[in-house]
Amino acid sequence: MSQFAILRNCVLPLHLYYKIDEHIWMRMEPDGLVTLGFTDVAQTTAGGMLHVTFRQVGKFFPAGKAVAVVESAKWLGPLRTPVAGMLAATNESLLEDAGLINRSPYGRGWVVKMQPQASDGAHDLLVTGEAALAAYEAFMAERDLDDCIHCEGYELPAQP
Repeated sequence: MSQFAILRNCVLPLHLYYKIDEHIWMRMEPDGLVTLGFTDVAQTTAGGMLHVTFRQVGKFFPAGKAVAVVESAKWLGPLRTPVAGMLAATNESLLEDAGLINRSPYGRGWVVKMQPQASDGAHDLLVTGEAALAAYEAFMAERDLDDCIHCEGYELPAQP
């Protein structure tokens, strides 16, 4: 099985967890942290990312609360954490180059890392693998979303 799928020219790594309606991905790290970022669909829909601001590292955030805000040429909106926990780290590289979200949404363009609250269970509401692919296909069809467009220098995700 491929490590990622291509759906309407959008790249979706199959090992990640997705909150489809908010275009957020989550990766569980070996150290217990979870990394959050925006999907390829998000970077296409939003257009060129211009600015990112972060909430306070070390602060607790309930699931569904904004831990960062991004501004693009077409959109201003939050990255809401799908898990309750402490904001452990922010991707400071995005302060200088928010376009990393466009060029490397699953790699260098990650947004924040969270220390999830034990037995939060919120990630049970996320989808992964073939279920994520099917959910994204239905979501894109229902909303008549266009195919993903990749900017110059787009990086395919690294194999896990």
